[in-house]
Amino acid sequence: MTIIDKNPVEPMPPAPTPTASADRPEDAAQWTAKLRHVAVEALPPQQLMPDRQPAYVASWIYVFGVVTIAALVVVIATGLVLAIMGPNWWHASTTGLFVNSLHLWSVEVFFFAMIIHLWGKFFMAAWRGRRRTTWITGVISFLVSVGAAFTGYLSQQNFDSQWISTQAKDGINSTGAGAIFNVTNFGQMLMWHITLLPLCVLALVGVHVLMVRLRGVVPPFAPEGIADDAEPAATSNEQTGVEG
Repeated sequence: MTIIDKNPVEPMPPAPTPTASADRPEDAAQWTAKLRHVAVEALPPQQLMPDRQPAYVASWIYVFGVVTIAALVVVIATGLVLAIMGPNWWHASTTGLFVNSLHLWSVEVFFFAMIIHLWGKFFMAAWRGRRRTTWITGVISFLVSVGAAFTGYLSQQNFDSQWISTQAKDGINSTGAGAIFNVTNFGQMLMWHITLLPLCVLALVGVHVLMVRLRGVVPPFAPEGIADDAEPAATSNEQTGVEG
């Protein structure tokens, strides 16, 4: 037997999407809509998350930037574990020794890949095509990372860190910086290592990656006799090449 509902319930109209609601003329004056339009114009989604990359990105010289970021992720993850557990754990526990070693070797990989990436981009003149900010943030990231590694060696809480601090203090004191940067002060060096310098590195790397997305990866030098096209249009979705 078929039952017929005399008062059928009408289906609800589909809810408007956030994009559609924000594009309504009556909502154009809202500060959220204005902010969204400014953000989309400054950071186009097709450049932040491109579907394809130029064919020359398949070269090995372009791999070391990604390896550097991957190593940085491991450095941060293992550093968080070490900061939570403390020096006694990474000296006395076998698991702590393993995590400490993983932290050390990820730092080694980080600097190895970063130096190759830095020199590779130097010889490619990576500042071409309005990419000066990309180049500068990369160089500053390297310099700040050296300071983060130095304070890490000072935070080991062993004879190695004591020898490094006593050898470094005279040179730093001779510059006058020892008044605010005391390498024999474990607490100060630990705070520099786990708070200030990592935040600076993460901020610089974030800006660096953002500029790479906006300006595109720098192309190789054009052959002799051909104009060098290094303008930042390399990440356009309309350009054919390898998938990114």
